[in-house]
Amino acid sequence: MRAIVISDTHKHVDLLRRIIEKHRKEADIFLFLGDGEGDVEDVKLLYPDVNLVGVKGNCDIGRDFPDEERITVGEGRILMFHGHHQNVKNPEGRKERLSSLAREKDCNIVLYGHSHIGDTSYFDGVYIMNPGSPASPKDGKPSYGIIDISEKGILPFLVPCP
Repeated sequence: MRAIVISDTHKHVDLLRRIIEKHRKEADIFLFLGDGEGDVEDVKLLYPDVNLVGVKGNCDIGRDFPDEERITVGEGRILMFHGHHQNVKNPEGRKERLSSLAREKDCNIVLYGHSHIGDTSYFDGVYIMNPGSPASPKDGKPSYGIIDISEKGILPFLVPCP
């Protein structure tokens, strides 16, 4: 199974559309981590057949997405949130905090956005991913994430934007 992970498009619906168009035939699900819920709504009108799950970011005022989602994709039990309530911009102890939150909810993958800096890691039995931002990366590298999940394992990686 393949999940495409996107965050922080901030009204750049064209970038979100390009990512979805590039992967819609191979992806089983698209996961959106907030700050662009209006972008997601626009894309859902263009691609109603696309399986897209999203959460609310700190800039998604007055929107209907939940703050947090727990979903299963194959062998992956995924906890996803934007990250502004989880203090993700503070690097001290971030991996410990995020892996602990995931384990509390019986998840083996945790996804977050908010910092606009792409990162993947593995800590204490949990895969941790921030896909970065295709629109306004803080590290100068526009990106999104892909997670390949099979019975043989989980492989998260970052992809430069198209």
